[in-house]
Amino acid sequence: MSDELQRIMAIDDPYLLLREVTTRLADAQQEVTELARLRRRVVQDLHAQGLSYAQIAAKAGLSRGRIHQIRHTGPAPEGAFLGRGAVTVATPLRRDDERGRTVVAVDDVSSGKRLEDLARLYGLDVTSEHVPVSGEIDLNRDGLVVVCGPRMSQEMWETYGQDPVLRWERAEDGPWTVVDRRTGAVHRSGQDSDPARPYDVGYLGRLSRPDGSGSLLAIAGIHTQGSLGVVQLLANDLNALWGQVGDRRFSTLVGVEYDPETSEPQSVELLCPLYRHDEDTSA
Repeated sequence: MSDELQRIMAIDDPYLLLREVTTRLADAQQEVTELARLRRRVVQDLHAQGLSYAQIAAKAGLSRGRIHQIRHTGPAPEGAFLGRGAVTVATPLRRDDERGRTVVAVDDVSSGKRLEDLARLYGLDVTSEHVPVSGEIDLNRDGLVVVCGPRMSQEMWETYGQDPVLRWERAEDGPWTVVDRRTGAVHRSGQDSDPARPYDVGYLGRLSRPDGSGSLLAIAGIHTQGSLGVVQLLANDLNALWGQVGDRRFSTLVGVEYDPETSEPQSVELLCPLYRHDEDTSA
């Protein structure tokens, strides 16, 4: 019996006991899910290296059938791309100056909801919150997925500023762009071009937290359609993204052709490689 379980069982107050047991059960379930994810990942990695299930079973002291079962059941390893155990999806609130009230953009709601559904699909516990109009948000937390561009939050502006390759900046005529410092390419939204067209650019990156004790997943479009495109990329290609960067720090850009009536992505493509930041610090 663990010390933690003994501590809980010794609580006399029934309400405190109920609260502690409920919290501990939730934590334990998250731990079980992540252990199962890790176990499946190890088997997949060994099998990809050329070992048969029988060889893995013999070395691990398990049956071949058990190894085969582990390989094909349980939470998929690529779910760790989004977080471990639990994630918080944060989307921005906006200020409607004409009506003097706080609103949410429909596309931001869609991006947040789809991210939440995707995370649950991979066995993660999900909570949601908003980045307030002030832009103030505590980024020093585990499991954050933040859908918010640099112009809406000083904290996010500083976080995006860590990126050694991709830089947000305003063009001389005013619109936001993203500059690839590796190639010199300047990526601009079709909405801000002449003539305008239904095309946007989305940013996806895993960036360091301000306290340096972890990372967060950052998603932003030059306009809201770019964020929707990034979410579609995650939904369609999470396994490939995980295979390329795992849980390391990186960033990339996505080009999104969308339906001008609904903002729904019609095609999504990477505009640059997935830049690993541990390889591009001198960019």
